[in-house]
Amino acid sequence: MKGFTMKTKLYEASSRGYANYGWLDTHYSFSFADYYNPDRIHFGNLRVLNDDIVQAGSGFGKHPHDNMEIVTVPIYGKLSHKDSMGHEQTIGPDEVQVMSAGTGIFHSEYNNSNEDVNILQLWIFPKTKNTKPTYDQAVFNREEAQGKWQFLVNGEKSPLTINQQARISRVFIEKDEKIEYSLMPGAYGNFLFVIDGAIEVENTTANKRDAIEITQTEKFSVTAKEKTYLLNIEL
Repeated sequence: MKGFTMKTKLYEASSRGYANYGWLDTHYSFSFADYYNPDRIHFGNLRVLNDDIVQAGSGFGKHPHDNMEIVTVPIYGKLSHKDSMGHEQTIGPDEVQVMSAGTGIFHSEYNNSNEDVNILQLWIFPKTKNTKPTYDQAVFNREEAQGKWQFLVNGEKSPLTINQQARISRVFIEKDEKIEYSLMPGAYGNFLFVIDGAIEVENTTANKRDAIEITQTEKFSVTAKEKTYLLNIEL
């Protein structure tokens, strides 16, 4: 933003909340379940970013959601989805799933394979409450994310939308490569989550599964310290 100095805040991977339920090994970027940190309730409209590992032959049983935008980004493995709207789908790497829970839905997620599944699940507060629930998913070409932002949700050429003015994108960048990002007018800021690799933003370095929140700017640049897979959430 003009007249302000860009601010960054590092979330180290080791500082996240953690829980192991046997079938689920998970890290919480924000307060969730039994993990509570008054300094990490949400970032803008981003309420949840959970880094879940679901064991083979296990999963989330049928459970409800309402008035929340839920985005699932698989890292490895495949997860089966079933919901009260009649959808029965499987999602895997290079796919993204979106649900607008609206007035209410029930769904389950299960790992039917013999290998663990790793997903990132994001919850974003909706722009409008009590809307009709919706579901969608899409496959994304990894080549189109090499060295440039590939919009997954609510962005240029993205097939997926949610009920909020938020954009989610990803990029694969090589060591020493630099990439710039321009925010939407009036945007609150960005939450960068390093899926793999390491980056630097304004002298702040983030490694694998670290995150950087960025506020008070209209644009920023990211430099890869090594080969990196980066998720970018603009609120």
